[in-house]
Amino acid sequence: MKLYYLANARIPTEKAHGYQICKMCEEFSSLGHQVELWIPSRENNIDKDAYSFYGLKSNFKIREINSFDFYKFYKYLGRFSFWLQVFWFSLKLLFIKIDRNAIVYTRDPEIGWIFNLKGNKIILESHNWPKSKSRLFKYLIKKFNKIITITQGLKNLYLAAGLPDSRIMVAPDAVDLEKFDIKIDKIQARKKLNLPLDKKIALYCGSLYLYGWKGVDILLAAAKILSADCLIVLVGGGPAELAKIKKDYSGNNLLLVGRRPYEEVPNYLKSADVLVLPNKSGVKMSEQFTSPLKLFEYMASGVPIVASDLPSLREILSEQNSFLVEPNSPLSLAKGIETVLANNVLAEQFAGQALMEVKKYTWGKRAEKIIDYIK
Repeated sequence: MKLYYLANARIPTEKAHGYQICKMCEEFSSLGHQVELWIPSRENNIDKDAYSFYGLKSNFKIREINSFDFYKFYKYLGRFSFWLQVFWFSLKLLFIKIDRNAIVYTRDPEIGWIFNLKGNKIILESHNWPKSKSRLFKYLIKKFNKIITITQGLKNLYLAAGLPDSRIMVAPDAVDLEKFDIKIDKIQARKKLNLPLDKKIALYCGSLYLYGWKGVDILLAAAKILSADCLIVLVGGGPAELAKIKKDYSGNNLLLVGRRPYEEVPNYLKSADVLVLPNKSGVKMSEQFTSPLKLFEYMASGVPIVASDLPSLREILSEQNSFLVEPNSPLSLAKGIETVLANNVLAEQFAGQALMEVKKYTWGKRAEKIIDYIK
């Protein structure tokens, strides 16, 4: 089977979606399919190619489509630069011929619509329901062959929009178990990363202030409640985000690591006593749509998890594999962290159960499930 993954995205990128897109291309190709990833040419401060940046096999082809980079003018155009980028990349694709028997796989409904007109079979992988353009979105997707959603909450919106259940499948995100099954213990990981050995570490890995619903501000507020021997470690964030946190937070129990190469992430997770997922309620993206890559990486690390009790996270987490706390509450989050830190038996129970359950969520199994569904 020939499969074109068309993505209007800068790749490689530090953001999780870039890794997810490329990893799925690798896994589809590993199943014996001919895979090409098409992306727009964009300015990029990352000097590695996607294969080396993400540590992937070069078993699929990446083709850059010559396209003007409107994001360069975001400072002046704001969100309009996004729409210009979508329009221009889609226009370029309109004039490119591909085999009508090939499958077009995309996250972008505009791209799917164009190739639907050309007669291709369209698979949309959906990570969001765009409320601001809901009417246009419904029109674009109505003739797509299959839709892959990452949560049941997201699938429910497609059902409510009138799409039949038979055309929608839920496939949560996943993890590369081999990369997180590292043969070092917590002390060895801390020595390797030059982290303190005499502290309890509660660690968060991912985006910081760019996405407020991810709840880093709740974790920082909880840090002020936690005892002095608990160190909050934040792995991720760019210079502007880190500078803002340094300005806003005055406590001594915070360590800002910043963005680290992907291959270092398993060591950081392994160094922690507890991993924190403080997503907020009140935002649909957080409550219903998200299937965080870091959730599955946390589970695969063998370290106990404290997470917000939200429907999206409940699709994977439970009281058996994690400690779930009231969202948006620094006090509840701090108590959850303290409970896990104070109870080794409970912590081992959570970590062991999560490690067992995450074996269902590998990239290879996800790719197999999707290909079987497409066929």
